Amino acid sequence: MEDIIEFLSNVGKLKEIPRTGWVESGVEEPESVADHSFRTAVLAMLLADLQGLDSGKAAKMALLHDLAEASTGDLTPEDKRQRHPAYLTEEEEAMGRLLSKLPRDVAARYKALWDEFRRGSSPEARVVAQADKVEMLLQASEYEGGGVDPSRLERFWHSMVGEGLASELLREIRKKRKKDVA
Repeated sequence: MEDIIEFLSNVGKLKEIPRTGWVESGVEEPESVADHSFRTAVLAMLLADLQGLDSGKAAKMALLHDLAEASTGDLTPEDKRQRHPAYLTEEEEAMGRLLSKLPRDVAARYKALWDEFRRGSSPEARVVAQADKVEMLLQASEYEGGGVDPSRLERFWHSMVGEGLASELLREIRKKRKKDVA
């Protein structure tokens, strides 16, 4: 039980890690990685259900997708490009350390889901990747609606989410943004 409590304490660190992109853009009191992961999980679950996929699997993947950041911190896509391939190794090692506190069979299942997400090798993994982007853009829209200068968040609006329902959601978010900014 001590190891499980240590695992949960490490997971709890995500509540204290602000999303780096928002910090760099000057957002005051930005969401945490945990905030982002929660809504990404709900969105992934919803998108999976609407598409007849395994929503439990998608939700688990979404909850795990940024877990390594409890150790590595939140890296922007630019940080990842600059540090590639070292950041992949760092993430892999961090995830291994975090999951080592869980029973071996549970850790193996979570690690397999995390690896599947990173590879994008299933429809659920692709839904989680889409949900990750849509959640970020929904958050950007909400920050703008709350008074953050849209020009400070422009870089986020160039993200692509793929096709299907995620793309439809993004169209609606952009449509609302145009009304709000106009």
